[in-house]
Amino acid sequence: MNTLAGKAAVVTGASIAKQLAAEGAAVVVNDASGKQDADDVVEAIAREGGQAIAVQADIANVAVLHECMKEPMSVKTMKQWRLTAPGRQNLELVSVPIPTAKAGEVLVKVNAVSLNYRDKMAIEDGAGLPSALPIIPASDLAGEVIAVGEGVQKFHVGQRVISNFEAEWLDGRPVGTARNPPYRTLGGVLPGVLTEYVAFPQDWFVSAPDSLDDTLASTLPVAGLTAWSALIDNGRLHAGQTVLVQGTGGVSLFALQIAVAHGATVIVTSSSDEKLERAKQLGATHAINRMNEDWVEAVYRITHDRGVDHVLEMAGGANLGRSVQAVAVQGRISVIGVFEGFAFSGPTGPLLRKQVSLQGIGVGHRRGLEALVRAIDSTGIKPVVDSRYGFGDLHAALDRLGCGPFGKVVMEFGASSA
Repeated sequence: MNTLAGKAAVVTGASIAKQLAAEGAAVVVNDASGKQDADDVVEAIAREGGQAIAVQADIANVAVLHECMKEPMSVKTMKQWRLTAPGRQNLELVSVPIPTAKAGEVLVKVNAVSLNYRDKMAIEDGAGLPSALPIIPASDLAGEVIAVGEGVQKFHVGQRVISNFEAEWLDGRPVGTARNPPYRTLGGVLPGVLTEYVAFPQDWFVSAPDSLDDTLASTLPVAGLTAWSALIDNGRLHAGQTVLVQGTGGVSLFALQIAVAHGATVIVTSSSDEKLERAKQLGATHAINRMNEDWVEAVYRITHDRGVDHVLEMAGGANLGRSVQAVAVQGRISVIGVFEGFAFSGPTGPLLRKQVSLQGIGVGHRRGLEALVRAIDSTGIKPVVDSRYGFGDLHAALDRLGCGPFGKVVMEFGASSA
């Protein structure tokens, strides 16, 4: 029985605050030393259905705090997707309090979230997830800053932003070891973005491109940056080179457009004539239907046996061996996808004799994302969106993600136009 229903209490300790809230009291959590701890208590109370607000004031101002409680409090909530255990049956759409921007953080209203195949694997199989659940899935957002915490200087209210997938990797070498490679990403070890609002450190965002609306901008953090890292930051692509793009998913179509914008010749492989025709409309010079012919032999024919300078390896597994055969002498293979499995294999002889550079691509750092944004605005590249879904249609979006979309699958909730 809620014996304190309708009453107000001013407290300084977390334990007594939670106890009084459980009894039905509306609680003011007073922290004279700073609001961060008080905010945490308030969020915990709200999750249990109680009412509380946090204030920073000297305990001598108790009368003032009581005055604040005369009007009924309303806790503002938002919708959020949570994964409580691996498996789509364990996805929950819940209502939780809207977070507040603490010192160094920005509060962002999420307008669009782009899904990646990684998200599907994480949700369905637990791939890359931390041991502690629940988590909020997904990593790629575009939205608008609606509040900033103390000390924030990078962004201002009203500014449009996108998230940085490997949020703490700002430049240079990522943090990690041989035993524990880098993998502190949004939607995994770090919080995800399938929620109506996020409050993250300012360094976890970059400004959105002026030339893209929120739906298109949300596709940059993983798909766009992966292609940029492979071809530009690491690959040093230049005009006159040849790029082989495998498939027509999000990363592949970004790579196609980035390569064309840099003066390269692009060859695309696919099992669909219809998709190959659409890829040619985006600028691909050559299209190979891998179901109709040996795609490596087709590469030899197109390049007069020279091979290609850059291969974006999207399948993994035994397909990597085929990429080794197709790449030019001293060419480069960027290993990105794992559609054919996490174990890879290939012939050592051509790898050695051709002196091939083989590099795994783990998306990229914030500096690279900022450079990509500038390039997008400069070149006019428009990301390809296959399909759009509402915030509540996550299961349908995941279904589409597993059907080989042409470009990106995006969830929209209130996206603004550029």
